[in-house]
Amino acid sequence: MAHKRTYGDVCGVARALDIVGERWALLIVRELLLGPKRFTDLRVDLPHVSPDVLAQRLRDLGAAGVVHKRRLPPPAASQIYELTELGAGLEPVVMALGRWGALLPLPTGELAMSFDAHILSLRTLFDPERAGDLHARVQLDLGDQRFRAEVAGGRFEIERGEADAPDAVVTSDAGTLLAIAHGRLELAEARRAGDVSIDGDEQVAERFVGLFPLPDCVLQGQPA
Repeated sequence: MAHKRTYGDVCGVARALDIVGERWALLIVRELLLGPKRFTDLRVDLPHVSPDVLAQRLRDLGAAGVVHKRRLPPPAASQIYELTELGAGLEPVVMALGRWGALLPLPTGELAMSFDAHILSLRTLFDPERAGDLHARVQLDLGDQRFRAEVAGGRFEIERGEADAPDAVVTSDAGTLLAIAHGRLELAEARRAGDVSIDGDEQVAERFVGLFPLPDCVLQGQPA
């Protein structure tokens, strides 16, 4: 991999930052954690990165063995980018950064957040103490995308796809779902407005959406 800059340090942290420390690199990894995407998908999800910079970062990550490029068979025949096994190993790093970042005050000005970032924030904010002994499968139908989520043993997993025999199916959009999860909108109010519907076990769904609270310091608008 032809790096223009290096820390020249044999420490594992420095060597990792030689690869993913460039601007946009870890956000590209974040956007691929839930599955492969086309270049155009990444452009939509990361609207503030220029096409040239995005292409360069993808080349750099590919050369480092973090991202793999392949072409889908017909009829799609699209070229996609996906994480390699090495790249997927960055997931706990990204999740830890998300949990740490959630303690910081929100930036000012116009705020943006990609669809996948919304979904991944559920992982970073999941509260195992609130989950307790809950064991449930929930399907999230968010626009034209579906996700299967499972809570068990104080752990939370979510990935694209349909859930097998879910206890509840929650139909909404990502923004509304997070507003409820973060306590900015009452579930009952969203249901009355027709912004959320629940099929199956309503108690499971109600408990599920309460497992992802924002840290108190964020709710108060103050740093931790």
